[in-house]
Amino acid sequence: MGKSKNPRRVAENEAQATTKMLRTSGQKLNLVAQMIRNKPVDKALTDLTFSKKRIAGDVKKCLQSAIANAENNHGLDVDELIVAEAYVGKNLTMKRGRPRARGRFGKILKPFSQLTITVRQVSADEEQA
Repeated sequence: MGKSKNPRRVAENEAQATTKMLRTSGQKLNLVAQMIRNKPVDKALTDLTFSKKRIAGDVKKCLQSAIANAENNHGLDVDELIVAEAYVGKNLTMKRGRPRARGRFGKILKPFSQLTITVRQVSADEEQA
Protein backbone atom coordinates (compact mmCIF):
# COMPACT_ATOMS: atom_id res chain seq x y z
CA MET A 1 0.00 0.00 0.00
CA GLY A 2 3.02 2.28 0.03
CA LYS A 3 3.80 4.96 -2.47
CA SER A 4 5.02 3.98 -5.90
CA LYS A 5 8.67 4.51 -6.72
CA ASN A 6 9.60 7.89 -8.22
CA PRO A 7 10.57 7.75 -11.89
CA ARG A 8 14.24 8.29 -12.68
CA ARG A 9 15.17 11.80 -13.78
CA VAL A 10 18.14 10.58 -15.82
CA ALA A 11 18.73 7.64 -18.17
CA GLU A 12 19.62 4.13 -16.98
CA ASN A 13 23.33 4.63 -17.72
CA GLU A 14 23.56 8.03 -15.97
CA ALA A 15 23.84 9.42 -12.45
CA GLN A 16 23.60 12.99 -11.21
CA ALA A 17 24.61 15.19 -8.28
CA THR A 18 23.61 18.75 -7.44
CA THR A 19 25.31 21.27 -5.18
CA LYS A 20 23.32 24.30 -4.12
CA MET A 21 24.34 27.57 -2.46
CA LEU A 22 27.88 27.80 -3.83
CA ARG A 23 29.19 31.22 -2.87
CA THR A 24 30.38 32.48 -6.24
CA SER A 25 28.89 34.00 -9.35
CA GLY A 26 27.56 31.72 -12.06
CA GLN A 27 29.97 33.17 -14.58
CA LYS A 28 33.02 32.17 -12.52
CA LEU A 29 31.58 28.76 -11.71
CA ASN A 30 30.85 28.10 -15.37
CA LEU A 31 34.53 28.61 -16.23
CA VAL A 32 35.40 25.67 -13.95
CA ALA A 33 32.46 23.56 -15.13
CA GLN A 34 33.58 24.13 -18.72
CA MET A 35 36.97 22.56 -17.91
CA ILE A 36 35.45 19.15 -17.10
CA ARG A 37 32.65 18.76 -19.65
CA ASN A 38 32.90 15.65 -21.89
CA LYS A 39 36.02 14.33 -20.13
CA PRO A 40 36.56 10.98 -18.40
CA VAL A 41 35.99 11.36 -14.67
CA ASP A 42 39.57 10.51 -13.66
CA LYS A 43 40.93 13.23 -15.99
CA ALA A 44 38.30 15.69 -14.71
CA LEU A 45 39.23 14.97 -11.07
CA THR A 46 42.90 15.55 -11.88
CA ASP A 47 42.12 18.85 -13.61
CA LEU A 48 40.06 20.05 -10.63
CA THR A 49 42.71 18.96 -8.12
CA PHE A 50 45.38 21.11 -9.76
CA SER A 51 43.19 24.06 -10.75
CA LYS A 52 44.04 27.43 -9.21
CA LYS A 53 40.39 28.55 -9.06
CA ARG A 54 38.98 28.80 -5.53
CA ILE A 55 35.68 27.14 -6.38
CA ALA A 56 37.35 24.09 -8.00
CA GLY A 57 37.37 22.27 -4.66
CA ASP A 58 33.58 22.50 -4.38
CA VAL A 59 33.15 21.37 -7.99
CA LYS A 60 35.41 18.40 -7.24
CA LYS A 61 33.23 17.44 -4.26
CA CYS A 62 30.14 17.55 -6.46
CA LEU A 63 31.82 15.39 -9.11
CA GLN A 64 32.90 12.86 -6.48
CA SER A 65 29.31 12.76 -5.24
CA ALA A 66 28.04 12.06 -8.76
CA ILE A 67 30.60 9.26 -9.13
CA ALA A 68 29.55 7.76 -5.79
CA ASN A 69 25.88 7.96 -6.82
CA ALA A 70 26.70 6.15 -10.06
CA GLU A 71 28.59 3.39 -8.29
CA ASN A 72 26.44 2.81 -5.21
CA ASN A 73 22.91 3.74 -6.29
CA HIS A 74 22.92 2.72 -9.95
CA GLY A 75 25.66 0.06 -10.17
CA LEU A 76 27.65 1.75 -12.94
CA ASP A 77 31.33 1.04 -13.66
CA VAL A 78 33.49 3.93 -12.43
CA ASP A 79 36.24 3.35 -15.01
CA GLU A 80 33.82 3.92 -17.91
CA LEU A 81 32.24 7.17 -16.65
CA ILE A 82 32.49 10.50 -18.44
CA VAL A 83 31.13 13.89 -17.43
CA ALA A 84 28.09 14.13 -19.71
CA GLU A 85 26.76 17.46 -18.42
CA ALA A 86 27.96 20.12 -16.02
CA TYR A 87 25.67 23.11 -15.91
CA VAL A 88 25.32 26.13 -13.66
CA GLY A 89 22.26 27.96 -12.42
CA LYS A 90 21.58 31.09 -10.41
CA ASN A 91 20.57 30.95 -6.78
CA LEU A 92 19.84 33.78 -4.38
CA THR A 93 21.79 37.04 -4.22
CA MET A 94 22.53 38.70 -0.89
CA LYS A 95 22.24 42.45 -1.09
CA ARG A 96 24.74 44.36 1.03
CA GLY A 97 25.85 47.94 0.90
CA ARG A 98 28.35 50.52 1.96
CA PRO A 99 27.85 54.20 2.67
CA ARG A 100 29.48 56.42 0.09
CA ALA A 101 30.15 60.13 -0.23
CA ARG A 102 27.37 62.75 -0.33
CA GLY A 103 24.80 60.50 1.34
CA ARG A 104 24.81 57.85 -1.33
CA PHE A 105 24.81 54.10 -0.96
CA GLY A 106 27.15 51.70 -2.77
CA LYS A 107 25.40 48.47 -3.65
CA ILE A 108 27.30 45.22 -3.05
CA LEU A 109 25.78 42.05 -4.50
CA LYS A 110 26.92 38.66 -3.18
CA PRO A 111 25.62 36.02 -5.61
CA PHE A 112 25.17 32.31 -4.98
CA SER A 113 25.04 29.61 -7.65
CA GLN A 114 24.14 25.96 -8.01
CA LEU A 115 25.89 23.24 -9.96
CA THR A 116 24.50 20.04 -11.47
CA ILE A 117 26.84 17.34 -12.77
CA THR A 118 25.64 14.30 -14.73
CA VAL A 119 27.99 11.39 -15.40
CA ARG A 120 27.31 8.76 -18.07
CA GLN A 121 28.73 5.29 -18.54
CA VAL A 122 30.12 4.70 -22.02
CA SER A 123 32.10 1.69 -23.14
CA ALA A 124 35.67 2.12 -24.38
CA ASP A 125 34.82 1.56 -28.05
CA GLU A 126 32.05 4.22 -27.94
CA GLU A 127 34.47 6.68 -26.34
CA GLN A 128 36.95 6.27 -29.22
CA ALA A 129 34.35 7.22 -31.84
